[in-house]
Amino acid sequence: MDTATSPVVERIARVLAAQHLSANGHGTTESASALVDAQWKAHRDDAIAVLHTMRAPSPAMAAAGDVAVWERMVLAAIAEAKPGIVM
Repeated sequence: MDTATSPVVERIARVLAAQHLSANGHGTTESASALVDAQWKAHRDDAIAVLHTMRAPSPAMAAAGDVAVWERMVLAAIAEAKPGIVM
């Protein structure tokens, strides 16, 4: 499996920004990439909230893998998003 080069909180925030701005989502902008680049940081808190929600896997997710590993990975993503805060 490939690994991403950017923090997951940034990727989630960019998706949320694009969802609001892009005509492919709920927005009206045909080509929203420049706007997403400029505005994704405004969606960081929402992205962190998504990560907090993801800490506990669903039953289907738990059946597919190691729950403890999943939790550690999500907590690492939260810690990466909030430098200096220990989870």
